[in-house]
Parts: sequence; structure tokens; C-alpha cells
Amino acid sequence: MKNEKTYELVLTALFTAIIVIMAFTPLGYIPLVVINATIIHIPVILGALFLGPKKGAFLGFVFGLTSFINNTFKAATASAFVFSPVLAYNVVGASGIFKSLYICFVPRILVGVVPYFIYVLIRRALKSEQKTGPIVVNALASLILFISVRAFLIRLLPETLSALVCTLIGLAAGIVLMVVLTISSSKKGSTNIALAYAGLAGAFTNTLFVMSGIFILYKDAYAQAVGVAGEAVLDVIMGVVTFNGIVEAVVAAIIVAGVGFALTRVKPIYSKSERMMDMGKTAAKI
Repeated sequence: MKNEKTYELVLTALFTAIIVIMAFTPLGYIPLVVINATIIHIPVILGALFLGPKKGAFLGFVFGLTSFINNTFKAATASAFVFSPVLAYNVVGASGIFKSLYICFVPRILVGVVPYFIYVLIRRALKSEQKTGPIVVNALASLILFISVRAFLIRLLPETLSALVCTLIGLAAGIVLMVVLTISSSKKGSTNIALAYAGLAGAFTNTLFVMSGIFILYKDAYAQAVGVAGEAVLDVIMGVVTFNGIVEAVVAAIIVAGVGFALTRVKPIYSKSERMMDMGKTAAKI
């Protein structure tokens, strides 16, 4: 028990250090062809998986704190105030303090909570003796890929590809993924699939809660900051969700699945019920 606590303390400190380093250096971003994909949330997701949702929430808080510091003291963009209560006070008054605290911290804390439960849910579904579990999971993954590819292509190449062509390409990608997952779905492969879902869920949690918070709490101020009309804010936000959000979610799914699977060789991921079952088996042997 003591060794377990020491291990978790060391791992928490390690993930915290990685988050801080990523936040204050260019290491927190992966340059792609069209955008720089943010990956600062990946240590939070991995921390949630291997340390549980409580420590994951702490790591999410650290992520939010680095965002607060960066946007307060650097303010690289005109919309930095949405993540900084200090700047928000100057923009919209005292109410901005609470609005920016929500946007800066709540989505990031949830990034340290949601992936853990998604992982447990997907693992349970894939390990189920019923065939409907894997079918539903595979179908959901294929649907997400279809929607993502279609939205990404429409956003990236609006003048080159028609909506119909983008839909057909997205449909083809979804069908291919469905076939691959159906063939590869097994108890041995359930860990990888669940890890990928956890990465996907963590990245989307951050994007969706941040952007929806901006729309609900800062619609007019955000429109003024980015130089668009108030009625165009929703289009801007949907553009971020369907473009940056999709790219970052896919990147997170790949990295979390790869790094997470390597880490499981050292420390398996246990849900509370699995841990209790293992303890019961050990006690029975004794």
C-alpha cells in the first residue's frame, strides 16, 4: 500500500511537471499542415486514467492554472480575457471574474475526470459477453469519424469539394473504420480502443466546454474581440469545434492510445470494481 501511494505521488508530480513544461514552452503544440494542435491536455488525460479521477481533476486544475497565467501575463490574443479573470474584469466588469474562472478551470478539471469514466465504460462494453456491446462501440466510433471527416473537409476545402463529396468521403472513412474495428475487436484489443476513446473524449471535453462557455457567457465581448458581428459568433465557434477540435481530438486519441498502452505494461489501469475483484481473488488464494 505504501509503495502504491509513493508510486502515485511520483506519477502525479511527473504529470504536473510535464503540464507546466508544455504550457510554457512550444512543446505543448504539434505543428500540422493547417494548424498547431494543442496537446497540453494529454498528460491530464493520462493522469486521469492511471491515477483516477480525483488526481486527474487536480492535474486539470494545474492545466487551468497555467492557462490563467499565460493569458494574464502574455495575452497573446485579443480574446485572452476569456481565460483570465484579471483581464475580464477590465473588459466586462466584476461578472467577468466568475465567467473567466469557469471557462479557465471547469473544462480543464473535467478533462481530468471524463476520460476515466469513458475508458471504464468502453472497456466494460467491449469485454461484455453480449455481442451488442462491441457493435455499439464500433458503430459509435465510425459515426464520430464520419461526422469529423465530413466537417473537416467542408471547413478545409469549401471551394474545392462539394458537400456531397465530403459526405461520401466521410462515409467511406466510417465504413472502413467499422470493418477494421469489427475484425480487430477482442478482449486483447479492448484496451487500445478504450484508450483512444478516452483521448477523444478528453480533447472534446475541453473544446466543447470552453467554446460553449464563450458563446453563453461572452458572446458580445468575444465578437468584438475577434472582430465579427454578434450573430456570426456561433459560426466562428462551430468552426473552431469542427476544425481545431477534430484535429486535436484525433491527435489526442492516437497519442493517448500509444503512450497509454505502453504505460499499461508497467501499471495496469484498474477501475474500482476491477480493483475490488482482484483483491477478492487474492484474499481467496490466501
